[in-house]
Amino acid sequence: MNAPSFDSSRAVDLSGLAAAAQQKASAPAGASGGAAGGAHYVVEATERTFEQLLAKSVQYPLVVEFYSPRANAQQLSDDLASLANAAGGKYLLVRLDVDANSQLAGALGIQAVPMVVGVVGGQLAPLFQGTADKAHASAMIDELIKVAVANGIVGHAEPVAGQAPAAGDAQGEEEGGPDPRFAAADAAMAEGEFDTAIAEFEKILAATPGDADAIAGRNGARLLKRLGDDDPRAIVARAQADPSDIDAQLGAADVQLAGGDPAGAFARLIELVRTTSGDDRDRVRVRLLELFDTVGNSDPSVPKARRDLMTALF
Repeated sequence: MNAPSFDSSRAVDLSGLAAAAQQKASAPAGASGGAAGGAHYVVEATERTFEQLLAKSVQYPLVVEFYSPRANAQQLSDDLASLANAAGGKYLLVRLDVDANSQLAGALGIQAVPMVVGVVGGQLAPLFQGTADKAHASAMIDELIKVAVANGIVGHAEPVAGQAPAAGDAQGEEEGGPDPRFAAADAAMAEGEFDTAIAEFEKILAATPGDADAIAGRNGARLLKRLGDDDPRAIVARAQADPSDIDAQLGAADVQLAGGDPAGAFARLIELVRTTSGDDRDRVRVRLLELFDTVGNSDPSVPKARRDLMTALF
């Protein structure tokens, strides 16, 4: 099955939305995900804790499962929990019972369950609605993680308090916990302090050259710094107006990558490699290689783009 594309244009800003629902104090903060089979990267949310959990999406992605015990979708819940455990903290699975938290579900516009959404940097985008097999769910979550990396969100979720790793679950850094080497960089990214984050990632690379996670994190921070507060539409319009403007094309490629379209970003720069020469061509080639490392070779668009780049160069 081909992985469906994650459409970041459908993302909506959830900032403050959860506060519109009436808060309940009946459930403890940070309730564990015991209902998901004891998974240690699964947390059961309530109207009281949801907004706090949402804030974590500036550090690492969230996958939110809106469910109802009446929906008869336990297999999906089990599959999502298994995938979250196997990911070892690349994201956190948040489960919300819409029956027990009807006001929040209403505020979020949840009309049918099960429904699974992704959250990156406070932005929500639907992944799928209704039941889905494990392969389909995994493909959609992989797309979500790619978008997170492209946006410089490369932190790792901590295991849910009080939950021991289930037998056979994949272990993350430091026996399932977040890698402490990335703490300072993750904190800087969460605060939008991209220069500081770049410096922290460089420290890690000085100690462990070639660390793929550190390279991706550093490159993601560089990308977000380049984008700044500029209007993405204006950046793309400038590139469309003048295909020979190298700075504009580089900026448009950044916008595409940050928007979840790495293949489009790569194709744009490969075409620029074909039409430039000398220092200009080398500048584009170096940026393209940096974007490859930002996304990572596990993305199927990267090996293809590397082959296309070789063809363009030779």
